Amino acid sequence: MSHGLMTFARRIGRRAKRLLRREEGTATMEFVIMFPVFMTLFLSSFELAILMTRQAFLERAVDMTVRDLRLGTWPNLDADLLKSEICSHLGTLISNCSSELMLELTPVNRASWSLPNPAATCVNRGADVQPVVTFTAGTQNEMMIVRACAMVDPVFPGTALALLLEENVGDGFPLIATSGFVNEPGTGT
Repeated sequence: MSHGLMTFARRIGRRAKRLLRREEGTATMEFVIMFPVFMTLFLSSFELAILMTRQAFLERAVDMTVRDLRLGTWPNLDADLLKSEICSHLGTLISNCSSELMLELTPVNRASWSLPNPAATCVNRGADVQPVVTFTAGTQNEMMIVRACAMVDPVFPGTALALLLEENVGDGFPLIATSGFVNEPGTGT
């Protein structure tokens, strides 16, 4: 009985050695190891391209709106009007633009050059009440800073870049555009 068991063990040992020497399927192993790395790189690159496109369009929309703002195109300016103008220039690049965009319009004291807080105020998706921001139209020849913060969702939420950008999953990440201008004579309040 022990002789039969020894023969069986040798046969299993030889088959195991033969199996370990075979090279079929090694390309599959390389693919399995490298595929996630390349897909992560590809999807993160795509996410970054979309992010930069959204940022460029937000900057352009703010600049086009500020061009009309400094010329006094709107006599009774309010935050909703300015927001709708920026959103109309953005198109569909930022979904739910009117609810995801927070605007701040602040005069700059030219005697002290004190600027507003550098941290932009953005929409807080988790709160029922949104933060209060300054929105003052300013007077003639007054220097103004307009800041827009749009919360956007990543295209691929599970990629490494999206996970780095979002503080909490589902909160999105902020895109901020800032512009400065001086109210032309005959504009403002």
